[in-house]
Amino acid sequence: MDAANGGPGHAEGIAAGAGAAGSGAGAVEAASGAGVRVSDQERDAVVQRVQAAFADGRLDDTEFDERMRAALTARTRGDLDVLVTDLPAETAAPGPVPATAGRGPGRLAIALKSSVRRGGRWRVPERYTAVVYKGSGWLDLRAAELSGPVTTFVAVAYKSRVTILVPPGLRVEMTGFGVTQGADEEDPGYRLAADAPVIHVRGVAYKGTVEISTRPPERPALRQ
Repeated sequence: MDAANGGPGHAEGIAAGAGAAGSGAGAVEAASGAGVRVSDQERDAVVQRVQAAFADGRLDDTEFDERMRAALTARTRGDLDVLVTDLPAETAAPGPVPATAGRGPGRLAIALKSSVRRGGRWRVPERYTAVVYKGSGWLDLRAAELSGPVTTFVAVAYKSRVTILVPPGLRVEMTGFGVTQGADEEDPGYRLAADAPVIHVRGVAYKGTVEISTRPPERPALRQ
């Protein structure tokens, strides 16, 4: 039986044609889907979704840190998609908040034998000063709203520890003395965007420390 009448040659031709069509479809899918290389703008969009989910309490500290770093190092759309599959659908970004009369975000915090704590959703002014005397300071920026592209923190720690927790993807600059930065932050393993927000820390510590980190300290294990 010849190929024209449905013989083996005919079947092989159909299989070959199907294979060619399948590989063509795969090429189209790869060119328009998960295999496409992503831009900095696409990475930033996923970073914002992850931050919003963290602020809502949908992600814990470890999940937030892992997904932020994965988003900043993602190469393809597939790498990004897997980070948000279990998060709510993206909503339209809110428009700018109109200026209102009255006080803006607080610019100064002083703690005398007590603590300064800021975290969650809070609006950070372009310049913020924290003075801690024989106490502790904890400034968590992971879910915060920055007021401008450059934010300056002046931190004074007298026999105290002031910790500034920043999310991955921000550029950190430090001046002063008694200011330290975690080893992981010196080489984060990803390239910062040219227009990444800048956190400038001016620290003064006497018998204390001003510390900048992207990860909260590990909690001690519970005793058995």
